[in-house]
Amino acid sequence: MVPPRPFDAPIYVARPTLPPLGDYVARLEEIWKSAWLTNQGAQHEELERALVQYLGARHLSLFNNGTIALIVACRALRLGGEVITTPFTFPATAHVLSWNGITPVFADIDAETLTIDPDAIEPLITSETTGILGVHVYGTPCAVERIDGLARYYGLRVIYDGAHAFGTRISGIPIASFGDATMFSFHATKLFFTAEGGALAMADPALKQRIDLLKNFGIKDEETVVLAGINGKMNELQAALGLIVLAQVDAERARRTEIAAIYRSRLNSIEGIRLIATSPGVESSQQYCVLRVDTVGASLCRDSLYERLKRFNIFTRKYFHPLCSQFSCYRQLPSAQPGRLPNAERAAREVLSLPFYGALSNDEVQRICDAIEYCCRGGG
Repeated sequence: MVPPRPFDAPIYVARPTLPPLGDYVARLEEIWKSAWLTNQGAQHEELERALVQYLGARHLSLFNNGTIALIVACRALRLGGEVITTPFTFPATAHVLSWNGITPVFADIDAETLTIDPDAIEPLITSETTGILGVHVYGTPCAVERIDGLARYYGLRVIYDGAHAFGTRISGIPIASFGDATMFSFHATKLFFTAEGGALAMADPALKQRIDLLKNFGIKDEETVVLAGINGKMNELQAALGLIVLAQVDAERARRTEIAAIYRSRLNSIEGIRLIATSPGVESSQQYCVLRVDTVGASLCRDSLYERLKRFNIFTRKYFHPLCSQFSCYRQLPSAQPGRLPNAERAAREVLSLPFYGALSNDEVQRICDAIEYCCRGGG
């Protein structure tokens, strides 16, 4: 078996598809003329309006990053006590609860969608529970109707971490339509980005007003501070970049759909390997392309594949490993015990995020598949 040729330069999981520099410079010239760099300038206001339309949100508030947006969402919804969330997520999801003095309670995930399992949520609800923080994983949405139904029945608030779900729809309904608030991340690794940045989408205009106050120190006017707020504002440079990037998002998503089809056609035939599929009726964001390595059926484990691919200059990600529940700051929690989270524990051992961005050529995707197949057939 002849090994595939390694890539000359490293191939990583994500790479921002940068717009033409001249387009950004033109926006910067507008900012320079205005001498308005932050505090809801013209670029900020234009991007907020554009994203309301693109995401199908009733209201939206821009932030300097997604983590601050989630922190503010917890404060705006007056969450306290305990909030039920998933261990299968980026650290920020759990950290925003701790920063608000809230105890995270980890619920297991669905074995297929890898999102928080509503059947695991309900037994964890106590008199201390004030909310649910769900995560749309890899662009696959949570079981939003069931989660929202549980929240209504028990009088809880719901926040969705939609960092992976920019543009995701369920049966044509925008993902921003569910829960009390949905956070979107605009980090450079995301489909839509502003270098750093984020947003909260919500339906309630009163909640929008409260969030806007909280992200600007609680300042109502020049002489009035009404809330203990924080500085979470997006600046004009970020907003200007976002306006240029937004124009290319649909083309980037379409290209990623083509890349995913190549991965699926090549890799699903390998024993013990399968790509995580989009749920029926879901229009995915195409944020990530992730395979699972069956710990029983495959010829090698996920960690071995991860290491062997590096020899071909291919750098995948064990995304999410380890689980948040295994971090030193959370592992002492009763809900963090591995025996309570069997699906999450297994997923953390099996998932591997593949290089996935529009600038990858078909030939490069085929070569990545060649390397994966070579490793899985005993090479490497």
